Amino acid sequence: MSENEKNGRSDREEKGRNGSKKKGRSGYEDLLDLPRPVSRKHPPMKRQDRAAQFMPFAALTGYGAAIREEGRLVEEEILPEEGILGELEEKLALLKGKLRERPMVSFTFFEPDPVKAGGAYRTVTGKLRRIDEVGRKILLEGGEEIPLDHLFDLEEVMG
Repeated sequence: MSENEKNGRSDREEKGRNGSKKKGRSGYEDLLDLPRPVSRKHPPMKRQDRAAQFMPFAALTGYGAAIREEGRLVEEEILPEEGILGELEEKLALLKGKLRERPMVSFTFFEPDPVKAGGAYRTVTGKLRRIDEVGRKILLEGGEEIPLDHLFDLEEVMG
């Protein structure tokens, strides 16, 4: 048994690249003294590009977005009862008579979600510009459109 084997080291660990013995060097440490190889075909890569090779990546592209979308909460639309629908029709008729005055009105309506079943209730306040019965929408001066079919409540704002 050699002296190295007694100390728990192999003979290979003690030999340098040219076969000379180097104390304390093992494995690939002898390569540390060599110059970095330079390609004749390819220019050196920028440090930022080299670092990007080792950055984490999303193995399942789009999976995170799908999980967030599934976790997003939506509400079901509550259909107003007949009595409430009658009140809304009366309020709309009163507003039609005041269109020239451009009254300030607060509308609560259901906005359907474009991705999944359900949606959200929104309240928008603005000056009334027009009630489009053919297009079934209310137009405000700021460009906001409120669908008549999803109107839940409206209230004229004084002031």
